[in-house]
Amino acid sequence: MMTPFKVVGYGSYMPRTARPSVELDALFDEPPGWTEDKFGIRTRSIAAPDETSSTMGAAAAREAIAMAGWDDGDFDVLVGACAVMEQPIPGTSVLIQDALGLGKSGIWAFDVNQTCLSFLTALDIVTMGFQAGRFKRAVIVSSDIASAGLDPEDRQTYSIFGDGAAAVCIEASTDRDGAGLISRRFETYGEGKGLATLRSGGTRIRASESEALLQGSKFQMDAFGVFKAAARCLPRLMDDVLTEAGVNRETVDLVVCHQASHPGVEHVRRLMGGDPARVVDIFGTHGNQIAASLPTALVMAYREGRIRPGAKVLLLGTAAGISAAAMVLRF
Repeated sequence: MMTPFKVVGYGSYMPRTARPSVELDALFDEPPGWTEDKFGIRTRSIAAPDETSSTMGAAAAREAIAMAGWDDGDFDVLVGACAVMEQPIPGTSVLIQDALGLGKSGIWAFDVNQTCLSFLTALDIVTMGFQAGRFKRAVIVSSDIASAGLDPEDRQTYSIFGDGAAAVCIEASTDRDGAGLISRRFETYGEGKGLATLRSGGTRIRASESEALLQGSKFQMDAFGVFKAAARCLPRLMDDVLTEAGVNRETVDLVVCHQASHPGVEHVRRLMGGDPARVVDIFGTHGNQIAASLPTALVMAYREGRIRPGAKVLLLGTAAGISAAAMVLRF
C-alpha cells in the first residue's frame, strides 16, 4: 500500500577528527596502503569525547529542520534510530530532544533499534503513523559512535567502522501519485544471533561481573558469516520489493544501501547489474557508521543531486540478528 509523504529536510554530522587509514598501517606495523588495500577504506571520522551520540544527532537534526523550514518544535515526533544507545536510560531520542532545546516541548521522543537497519525501521513506523493519522511531521535521527566499542586486536572491525550522524525531516502528504513509500519488506533470521554482538550494556551481564562487563563491551563480528547470511536472503527479498514497486534490478533509478563493508557494497553492485554508478558508495570515506550509515549515504546522494523528483530509489540493508530489509521510495 502506497504511503504518500515527502522528505523535506536532510542533515548530517561528521566528527571533527578524521582518521586516515595510513594511521592504522602504522598501528598494525604494516606498510603504507595496507589497510586501504585490505579493507577498501581511505579514511573515517572518529568522535571526540565531547561529540556524543546525542550532540551529533542534534546537529544533524538542526540541519534537517532548517532545510525543512520548520520552526523550533514544529513537528509531532522525534525518533532516535541508533544502533548503540548513548546510555541505557533514558534513550538517545530524549537526549537529542533536550539538546535541540526542546526539553520542555512535550514532543513525543522514542527510540527504535534494529542495529544497522534502525533508520529503515523508524521510517516504516513513522509512515504507519502517517497512515493512522497520528503524525503529520516527523524527524528521524540516526547517530552512532562505533569507535567506542572496537577492539584494536581485531584488525577488520577496527579498520572499517566510523562515527557520524544523519537526520531527515518527513511530512505526510495526500498525493498518492507523488512521493512516498511504495513497497517494503523486513525479515529476521535469529539463527544468526551470534554473528555480530555487543554483549554489555543490558541486563545479561550484570554490573557486578566487572571482567565480563569489560570484555562484553568490545564489539565482535564474524564478518564472513554476516556476509554469507545476508547473501542468502537479500536477492529474493530485494526482487519481491522491486516487483511490488513496478521496477526491477535494472530499472530502479538509484540504490542506497547500508555501507557494511567494501565487499558488501560491491556485492550489491553485482546483484543489481546494470550501471554500477547507481549504487551509492561512500564506504571509502565514511566506513560503516552502523545505523547512521544508510541515512548518511541518502543525505550524500541528495547533496550530489542524485535524487531527482519522481525517481524510484531502493533502500537496502542488513543488520545483526541476522535481519534484512528493502524499501522502494518515490521522491
